Amino acid sequence: MKRVTNRPTVEGLPAAWRRRAKSLRRYGGETPATAIERCADDLEATLVERDETTFSLVEASRESGYSADHLGRLVRDGKIPNAGRPGAPRIALKDLPRKAHAPRGPRLAGKPRRREVSNRQIVRSIIEKGIE
Repeated sequence: MKRVTNRPTVEGLPAAWRRRAKSLRRYGGETPATAIERCADDLEATLVERDETTFSLVEASRESGYSADHLGRLVRDGKIPNAGRPGAPRIALKDLPRKAHAPRGPRLAGKPRRREVSNRQIVRSIIEKGIE
């Protein structure tokens, strides 16, 4: 069972940090408030940069789970904006569709499966869902 917390998402951290800085400033904590605001600015800039990262169709295919051909059709049909140029399409991370993974059914027999998870998948999960 997943714990429900009131922690902000990664995208919500800059706003939460700015509220915290405002509270600190109200009680005379100018220096820590300024430091927290700078951290909020840095994180916000990093998140914008991440969302603006573009991928070739092959790279986007690995990231999204959809085939490069399908993604190319989506770009050609105007369903996904082309972040590249004609003849060399690119897709911004913020516009990249994600394929839903089918839930795995109950295992009836056989050896337990070993699931390999890359560091990249772990980092992406932390960024997308936040640390709990």
